[in-house]
Amino acid sequence: MNFETIKFELREDGIGILTLNRPDKLNALNFQMIEDLHSIFDNLMINLDCRVLILRAAGKVFCAGLDLKESAILQSKKKPEELKEKFFFMRAPDKDLIKAKIYAQGRASHLIVKMRKISQPIIAIVQGAATGAGFTLVLAADIRIAGKDAKLANSFINIGFSGSDLASSYHLPRLIGMSRATEILYTGRFVDAEEAERIGLVLKVIKGDDTKLLEAALEIAENLLTKSPLGLRMTKEAINLTLDSPSLDTIMQIENRSQMLCSASIDLLEGINAFFEKRKPKYPKS
Repeated sequence: MNFETIKFELREDGIGILTLNRPDKLNALNFQMIEDLHSIFDNLMINLDCRVLILRAAGKVFCAGLDLKESAILQSKKKPEELKEKFFFMRAPDKDLIKAKIYAQGRASHLIVKMRKISQPIIAIVQGAATGAGFTLVLAADIRIAGKDAKLANSFINIGFSGSDLASSYHLPRLIGMSRATEILYTGRFVDAEEAERIGLVLKVIKGDDTKLLEAALEIAENLLTKSPLGLRMTKEAINLTLDSPSLDTIMQIENRSQMLCSASIDLLEGINAFFEKRKPKYPKS
């Protein structure tokens, strides 16, 4: 698949590598990147050949947030013709500007929903800054690892917006607790790699260059490949539902259903046989 602002590679072993690819613009999310990400996540909804997804970025910065220049164009009366041709909401007349803003906001925010809905566990690699929308992409991943130069910030609050955007107020308290999360959301300050690891915002900090970061992510991904594909999908689904479950009983019912579905899969027989034969399981791709 070819995209303007991202790259996607699916390895033979089932590991997908998704790269934000606007390094000259600090990988800021413009309208095109948002649409490209929607396309790849829609594909991953049904592409079971991809079993684990690594999310990374080209260049020295993970993502500087939303492209404010394009956002500003949405406010202006004169809009570039090339943007009008590609994105229908850019053609909105002045009196309907609020509708265009609502659509653009919805397209950006629904990326987070899709990241949680796809069945593949997502491992995010953070190098350099991850701010604003870039910060929320990191929060929406399942596992986060950081380079020693990583720094994360909920920067919406610093430029006149609410500090709660793109699920930042949903994910951050669940990851690090309410007290720490509110301070970070209110202040918009940077959290460096050392603090991020200490408070549990990232799994670990890797010393070394981008190659070392990718190697660390691949090591985790390769470990996940030894697990049942259905088992991993059911686990991610249960984790998502657990975040909002009203009771222990509800979650037990969800977990029981997941185990019954897994018990009917050929993955279970392969997993048991591999255990007794002391070998790595060889699960089918889908």
